[in-house]
Amino acid sequence: MQRWDRIEAFVEVVRLGTFSAAARHLKVSTSHISRLVSQLENQLGVQLLYRTTRQIRLTDAGALYAEHCRHLFDGLRDAEQAISELQAKPHGLLKLTSATTFGERYVAPLVNDFQRLHPQLEVHMHFTNRPVELIEEGFDIAIRMGVLKDSSLIARRLCGRREYVVGSQAYFRQAPRPHTLGELSQHRCLLGSRPNWLFEVHGQRREVKVEGCWSSNSGPALLDAALKGLGLAQLPDYYVAPYLASGELVSVLEPFQHHDTAVWAVYPRHRHLSPKIRQLVDHLVDHIDTLLPAH
Repeated sequence: MQRWDRIEAFVEVVRLGTFSAAARHLKVSTSHISRLVSQLENQLGVQLLYRTTRQIRLTDAGALYAEHCRHLFDGLRDAEQAISELQAKPHGLLKLTSATTFGERYVAPLVNDFQRLHPQLEVHMHFTNRPVELIEEGFDIAIRMGVLKDSSLIARRLCGRREYVVGSQAYFRQAPRPHTLGELSQHRCLLGSRPNWLFEVHGQRREVKVEGCWSSNSGPALLDAALKGLGLAQLPDYYVAPYLASGELVSVLEPFQHHDTAVWAVYPRHRHLSPKIRQLVDHLVDHIDTLLPAH
């Protein structure tokens, strides 16, 4: 470190032309700069500068040494610039996980667009409906739905998400439309991957356990069963929006819809968030509404 300080002092004296100017630039005293240059000369065993009361002038050895030192500092600036550019540009492997249907429909196209912008990035997308341990399984980002559990992870909201209880016109020709949560026990309920349906009553979250003779961990299968009149299903808006618009499905129990659900990008807390995570999440936030169906 001492040797580096001496070299820096010498280079600044040569660049700025005086010891006092170098001292002001480095925010130290003039005597300290003079001492550092003298120590460098003693270390090298040669005189680098001719000193007079009016000016300084390089010796032959000083001119040669200054030229090499300039290359050294140029290399340092190039190295710092390279690191700065590396930090600003997404690079390396990015691993993302998402629920299957939402990921395939909405996340994958946006991630693909992002990689077109950053071809140096390597992308691995994993779609599954099982809960994923983000850190333990080595993922950078997880796309998660609904109300989040408390955790040390950072969560950024991508878009809103509404859950609808729906049935087909054919189903409601056989059964009355429910108007209270208690009436769900009188209906055939189609079960997805969760044992309970989520509602909101007087501003409070309410989970209701429902029962039925049909179940699947597949959203598209659940939607198909609802369309074919097999019972009631609770599904997110991006599944049912076009069928509600066409009248093929009918929404019930809307006064009890839970309004605090959303889609989130979740990632580990880091002191310095990597560009690949920060910029991809920004990209998802900026563009995901362009793909989602209108309510």
